[in-house]
Amino acid sequence: MVSFYSINHYTATVEERERFFRENKNTTAQAQVLLQTCNRIECYKGDGDISADLVRHLFRVVSGLESGLVGEIAIQGQVKQAYLEASSRYKLPSSLHRLFQTALSVGKKVRTESAISRGAVSHSQIVVETICQHDIPLKNALITLIGVNKLTEDIIRFLKSKGAETIFLANRNREKAIALGEKYGCETYSFDKMKEFLSFTDILVTATSAPHSIVKPQHIALDKEMLILDLAFPRDVDPEIGKFESIRLYNLDDMEQKQQRTFRMREGEIQKAELIIENELIRFFEAQHTAKVYQAAFYSK
Repeated sequence: MVSFYSINHYTATVEERERFFRENKNTTAQAQVLLQTCNRIECYKGDGDISADLVRHLFRVVSGLESGLVGEIAIQGQVKQAYLEASSRYKLPSSLHRLFQTALSVGKKVRTESAISRGAVSHSQIVVETICQHDIPLKNALITLIGVNKLTEDIIRFLKSKGAETIFLANRNREKAIALGEKYGCETYSFDKMKEFLSFTDILVTATSAPHSIVKPQHIALDKEMLILDLAFPRDVDPEIGKFESIRLYNLDDMEQKQQRTFRMREGEIQKAELIIENELIRFFEAQHTAKVYQAAFYSK
């Protein structure tokens, strides 16, 4: 029997998800697909029969219906990457191969045949909108991004398009920061200069894959005014910093919840996506039944 567990932004706070991550990050288990994003940690394992609830859940996840930002497209690639990594690490049972290959196909179908992702807000857009909501003039702000990845590059592009002129880029490996910094005209720093570059930063955006916080209370002066947007999971910024009187700190859950209060996907597109998923769910089990009938007939000869 194929089983799964899930801890996500619906069932657990960011603190609870981080605690779960720390307790289970070094666990070596049987063949499994481990999906870890900023919103969820899910593990799929086992062989044989699969429940309709499990299949429906994964179809909804890969289609963006279970995301903090409904319709976001990054989850498709995250599920694919988790499946490919598991395939290279383990000899996965055929049931898991079929489940994930079908789910990825369903995710593409949902986005092709519905407008669920059309107009969906990305995390890079949320960053810019949150900054703008605080009435901070981007032209004069000193902005620092920590982390070098597609998300931070998207944020740099959005900030530049909104008039930001001074952007600093920091990374544990400064060589990676230099390559991206040269592309967009950003001065770069390594983490050993953390206290220095945070001393003049007005807006800090962090998005690394570090397994623990990297921005500590000792890095920031108590009277320093700063807007901090932490997009990482686990969080890059020690939550104690949020208690500083002059600091405004938002983690990813904070920003997604705020965005969902002001933005609602058209109900018709959600319903269309859900109908596609239900039809694909029926096809999944019809094909499974057909395969079992064929196998039974073949082996009875």
